[in-house]
Amino acid sequence: MCLKADTCFQSDSQRASEIPEFQSAVCVYHFQEMDPCWLFLFFLLMARDGSCNQEEICSKSMINSCSDCIRSGPFCVWCKKLNFTKPGEQEAVRCDTRATLLKNGCEDEDIISPENSMTKDKAEPLSDSFTQQKLIQLSPQKISLSLRPGSPETFRVSFKRVQGYPVDLYYLMDLSYSMKDDLKNIKELGAQLFAALKKFTEHAQIGFGAFVDKTVLPYTNTNEEKLQKPCDEDYQQCQAAFGYRHVLNLTSSEREFKKKVNQQFISGNLDPPEGSLDAMMQAAVCGDKIGWRNSSTRLIVLTTDAGFHMAGDGKLAGILTPNDEQCHMTDNLYVQSSHMDYPSVGQLATQLSKNNIQPIFAVTKEVVKVYQELSKMIPTSEVGVLSADSGNVVQLIERAYRRLSSKVTLTHGNLPNGVRVSYTPLCAKPGPSGENEGVCDDVPVAHEIAFNVTVTVDSCMTGESFTIRPLGIKDTLTVSLSTECDCKCPEQPTTDNTVCSGQGQVTCGICSCNDGYVGQFCNCAVGDKDEQSLRIHCHKPNSTECEGRGDCVCGRCQCHTTESGSNYYGKYCQCDDEHCEKFQNKLCGGNGKCICGKCECNPDYEGSACQCKKSSLSCLAEDGSECNGRGKCKCDRCECIEGYQRPRCLTCLSCPKPCRTKLNCIECLGFQSGPFKKNCTSSCGSIIHWSMVDQLNFTTKECEQKDSQDCWVKFKLEQLTGVDRFRAQILEKRDCPAPPSVVAIIAGSLASVALIGILLLMLIKVLLYFKDLKEYKKFENEKKKSKWAEADNPLFKGATTTVANPFFTGE
Repeated sequence: MCLKADTCFQSDSQRASEIPEFQSAVCVYHFQEMDPCWLFLFFLLMARDGSCNQEEICSKSMINSCSDCIRSGPFCVWCKKLNFTKPGEQEAVRCDTRATLLKNGCEDEDIISPENSMTKDKAEPLSDSFTQQKLIQLSPQKISLSLRPGSPETFRVSFKRVQGYPVDLYYLMDLSYSMKDDLKNIKELGAQLFAALKKFTEHAQIGFGAFVDKTVLPYTNTNEEKLQKPCDEDYQQCQAAFGYRHVLNLTSSEREFKKKVNQQFISGNLDPPEGSLDAMMQAAVCGDKIGWRNSSTRLIVLTTDAGFHMAGDGKLAGILTPNDEQCHMTDNLYVQSSHMDYPSVGQLATQLSKNNIQPIFAVTKEVVKVYQELSKMIPTSEVGVLSADSGNVVQLIERAYRRLSSKVTLTHGNLPNGVRVSYTPLCAKPGPSGENEGVCDDVPVAHEIAFNVTVTVDSCMTGESFTIRPLGIKDTLTVSLSTECDCKCPEQPTTDNTVCSGQGQVTCGICSCNDGYVGQFCNCAVGDKDEQSLRIHCHKPNSTECEGRGDCVCGRCQCHTTESGSNYYGKYCQCDDEHCEKFQNKLCGGNGKCICGKCECNPDYEGSACQCKKSSLSCLAEDGSECNGRGKCKCDRCECIEGYQRPRCLTCLSCPKPCRTKLNCIECLGFQSGPFKKNCTSSCGSIIHWSMVDQLNFTTKECEQKDSQDCWVKFKLEQLTGVDRFRAQILEKRDCPAPPSVVAIIAGSLASVALIGILLLMLIKVLLYFKDLKEYKKFENEKKKSKWAEADNPLFKGATTTVANPFFTGE
């Protein structure tokens, strides 16, 4: 039964911490006493750390120089020995693994292989206590790496947290109305906060800030009266609404802290989420206003009982400008609160990391899960459950600080392209090795730990650098990178002037020709011609020079030898007799010869690898034809032309249906009509034989199509051997529609005209009637509206004369 791995670590943790060269396998000295399970684990660890030999492989492509070789892979080395290549061999054989070159006769002193190198440019020792003038917690501080692409380099980074290292704690409090009880307690906790921090350091400072939310709808009531007093009416001590306010710079004065906090009052807003991220962002980026010290552990303690707004929530208030991660503090107030959106979690995490600030979220149990998820996205952060009245905040901060300070996370900034970094922690309680960070847990103060950092560069580069640092700590390590991609070969003196034909110097074992001369041995004089114009004759269009199998000498390919000793041949060295298809691990199945990459089979064999005996028994159709004339028989199997199906190419699923394609031919052959009427014989040669019948008796499917005269034609087609060859039977009688009746058409036309005329007359009559009716109604209305005056005509005399008796008295 295997023991747990941490059992051994715990038993030897004290001894391991005292050994500078402490490795991840701290129980090596128990090697003799290990049970088989532990022994297996040990060798697994050794293999993981690279202690086991790795197979060396050199994958070569186009190699024309020593530099090309070095760039091909970490295990590729170059042999500079004179006359190392044999006649016909290319210079690329100088590039291979060290073992292969030594085996082929190259001496060890003639092998060129740039090695990784590391220089510690600055490595000041770690500080023991805070009493020293300059605090050093990470060593080294600057190193330079010269790496070969693909070859990793490992170096050690040491870390020790200084005893009594200064602490800057910025207390950031939610002052919404629901936190009124908490504010009362905080006003009395100043002395306790300083006392808790002094357990860790004599150099502690505390600052204070407050936040609520943006002072715009829908977050805050924008009524002027409510902006000035957003609390309940019966609550008198209430300050005006605000987003974030910096109250007190970081100070070591308990009296000043208590004085400033006592001056604070509750404010209020509308919705439950608060502007926490806005406040944290300003506290992080406004370092000169907050008073963060350059050499200190920086903490932000956020106390709240609500969730938080994040980027995008500002759209609810019409705020579209993204947060710019800049300081906007005027008179200790965040002045862009109502004009700039909330920051995203990613933006906040970046600025906290950039400014070495570690947040502690002291929140109530109702929202603790929300802030636990937030903590996962912000490295080096802690979450604690706050009591209803914040009475336990001091204990919460103390526990969170212990957890933060005992966990050391080493990571890096932005890496140049093609650079990979991995970490292996060397401590009593290491986290898993990884490419993004290395972690050590439960690290005591003033206890030295280390990390093995492995850097690998995948491509050539110069002048690149990146930084490595512990999260939350100011100290950094700057790593400068350069690569060894070129061979630094001096000219090799030689008394043999014929090596380079007297027209060049030997560099790295090969000739470096003078101007006007080219070739492996500088034996080609190009004269007034450009070398490129000569080389163009050595390769086919869109191909490599001499197919990569020869050297271009004076515009002609000189082919190399193959691995077996034979030669490549052809104008472009495109041919060889060794790379043909194999069958049963035999070239051309042992039944033919390989000629220029293709198998030429013996008379009784066929196939791309001469793997089949010639036979056609399985390819014969019922009529004795091979593959029904629609394919070729290879390896006793039909290879059908496109569309036809095996086994004997009888049917074609993707071909157009012959009923439709042969209709014009059937019409012209059987009824002398249709589009092919004038050239029926030449156009319908695919129908070899046809006959007119009164009954169709072929076994094939009956075709029924409508011809050019709108008649239904019935026929059957029988496919013959070959492609597009048919025999046809045509039914003599066509089903044609009856001719139209002329009398009925004329009578119908006349009746239609008469009916349309009558309808038009009726329509006109109806329109006239309605028009007259409208005019009459209008007249009647006008008549009703008229008024006649009553007056007597002064010229009119009535017909009646009245005579009165002047003497009549009436009695």
